[in-house]
Amino acid sequence: MNTLIKDLLAFLTEANSRFTASEQILIRLNQAGFCDINEKDTIKLKKGGKYYFRRLDTAVIAFVMGTKPLTSTGYQMAASHIDSPGLKLKLDSAKTDKGICKVGMEVYGGPIVHTWLDRELSLSGKVIVRTKSGFETRIIDLKKPVAIIPNAAIHMNRKLNDGFEYNRQTHLQAMLCGGGDADNPLKDMLAKHLKVKPADILEDELYFYESAPAALAGTDSQFVVSGRLDNLGMTHAILQALISANKPENTVVGVFYDHEEIGSQTPQGAFSALLSEILERISLSQSSPREDFYRALRQSFLISCDMAHAYHPAYAEKYDPDYSPAINKGPVIKLNANHSYASTAQSSLRFIQLCEAARVPYQKFIMRNDQRCGSTVGPIVSAHLGIEAVDIGNPMWAMHSVRETAGVKDHEWVVEALQQYFV
Repeated sequence: MNTLIKDLLAFLTEANSRFTASEQILIRLNQAGFCDINEKDTIKLKKGGKYYFRRLDTAVIAFVMGTKPLTSTGYQMAASHIDSPGLKLKLDSAKTDKGICKVGMEVYGGPIVHTWLDRELSLSGKVIVRTKSGFETRIIDLKKPVAIIPNAAIHMNRKLNDGFEYNRQTHLQAMLCGGGDADNPLKDMLAKHLKVKPADILEDELYFYESAPAALAGTDSQFVVSGRLDNLGMTHAILQALISANKPENTVVGVFYDHEEIGSQTPQGAFSALLSEILERISLSQSSPREDFYRALRQSFLISCDMAHAYHPAYAEKYDPDYSPAINKGPVIKLNANHSYASTAQSSLRFIQLCEAARVPYQKFIMRNDQRCGSTVGPIVSAHLGIEAVDIGNPMWAMHSVRETAGVKDHEWVVEALQQYFV
């Protein structure tokens, strides 16, 4: 296993919520010499400098200042999102029923619900606590199984294999423990982990995750199996390509949004002014008039990176036979006549040229006419900034499952294509 894939597996394992994903991004940026900029501060940038902004503990925008003027190169951007569908804890819902303590949850985004049952679940996310010096925000990861959502036995639910629909309120309850006198043993565990009293835990945004680490599978170890591949796989690819950029001529930008899975309409999401604000501030920091910012935009380009659907031999009827990308055959250009994806003939050509220059194979995906297409941050950002964009992603199986599958070679190839872009 090469260094890139080792780091991908480590990233997927540790980035088990949008908060810990953001922290893993920062760890790698800091190690690569990127400098943190507070949005509240006046910024001063130099050519070849490496910087990043972080908003509200999640979204990150990182960039390397190019050696050429922005008005001649524009911004060369690649964007992904760091959130994934899952289950959000309702911490104060813990109750004991016949000696079994259980806790409820909210469904975040659109997970394949049944895949979350009968799995060892841990918790990570953000907690706000009261301390002697005031309120503190802490990012935590329990790193061990603390709950399970058990199925009913087949003898109790004979329809379980016949397309049974789980009730999200009643069936999605995580079992914490059997016996004991604590009213909320999970809150007690969190307090012990945080070294505070249970009453000092004031607010939380905690998410369950399957505790098994990311792994390789297949007879040739060419499948990557993990939770949150959508879209941490593409996040890792952008990050690795950006870190490898060394004094590029173009100003290159990696954008890691939050909340794509729930519509992007938050201060950290693609519908926010986050990216346009940062890009304008970069331009103004060069003592350029505002007019130069708009001139730079007209030279700019975006690669929207979000995982794609791979051909699944057991569900051949779900695919357009002429546009069915396969795992480990190269990154995918995603196309849609109604612009659910941002790709056009011209923007697709630009990505094809990158792949050809990097000697990377590529594929194309179009959804069947009788299937509904998903979307990405690409069309949102393209429309908001008025720039050309292409939607690409690596092919994968079981998108939105608690365990998804993608290809080792595809990850290596898409990093090479993005490295070709960030020059």
